[in-house]
Amino acid sequence: MENENIITQLSIFVNNEPGRLAFIAGIMKDFGINMKAFNLAESAEFGILRAIVDDPDKAFEQIRSKGVIVKKTDVIGISMKSAPGSLFDVADVLGQVMINIDYGYAYSGKNFESLFIRVDDAEKAVKVLKEAGIRLIKGSEI
Repeated sequence: MENENIITQLSIFVNNEPGRLAFIAGIMKDFGINMKAFNLAESAEFGILRAIVDDPDKAFEQIRSKGVIVKKTDVIGISMKSAPGSLFDVADVLGQVMINIDYGYAYSGKNFESLFIRVDDAEKAVKVLKEAGIRLIKGSEI
């Protein structure tokens, strides 16, 4: 059974040149794929667009069909309060059981604020965060 708290994220390689992000966004627009949350990180030659989309399988296939490098990655969505200590609560729970947070990015929507994180053991992270009373976001809620 799939874990409803593990969300499929797309990691899309974007050349660091004018118009390239628009090209990727245009693919999603043309195929009716909505980006629910995203982060764009850059380096000298390329960037990585990490995106939570409403149909990751369709987006993956369409982006790949245009010759763009894309991969699927598991992330966890965590409901966060906009208050001091919220990030500490999550990071402390995971750090105490030796789960590393590779990266994360925040999202603020109509119904909740959240943090999406990639960790080195998603199943274990889901378990310990739930046990600590931290509310996780289901993919269907995004």
